Amino acid sequence: MIDIDALRPQFLSILRIVSALTLLQYGTGKLLGFPALERVPAMFSLPWIAGTMELIGGALLLLGLFTRPVAFIISGLMAFAYWIGHAQNSIFPILNGGNLAIVYCFVFLYLFAAGPGPWSLDAYRRSPASAA
Repeated sequence: MIDIDALRPQFLSILRIVSALTLLQYGTGKLLGFPALERVPAMFSLPWIAGTMELIGGALLLLGLFTRPVAFIISGLMAFAYWIGHAQNSIFPILNGGNLAIVYCFVFLYLFAAGPGPWSLDAYRRSPASAA
C-alpha cells in the first residue's frame, strides 16, 4: 500500500511545477510569440506588464527560486487580472471566462503559504549539504 501522506511534499513540488509551466506559456505567448497568440500586447501596456510578470514569475516558480514572494506577487496579479479583465463582463466566473484566473490566484496563494516543496532551488539552498 502506498502512503500518500508521505508523498505530500513531492506533490507540492509537482503542483508548483505544473502551475508554473501553464503560467509560463502566457508570458512566452505574449512576449516571445510562442505559442502564437491572436493579439500581441503593446510594449508597456497592462497586458505586456502582466506577460513580463508571467514570464519571469513562471520561470522562477518552475525552478522553485524565491517561491514564496513570487507566488504572492503572481497571486495578486491573478486577482488583479480577474477584477480588471473578467469581472467587468459579469460577476459570475462561468460567464466572464475568469475561472482560470481565480484558480491560479488561490493555487499561488497556497504556494505562498506552503512553500516550494522539496524539488526546488529554494530547498536546495536551505539544505546543509548545499552550504558545504
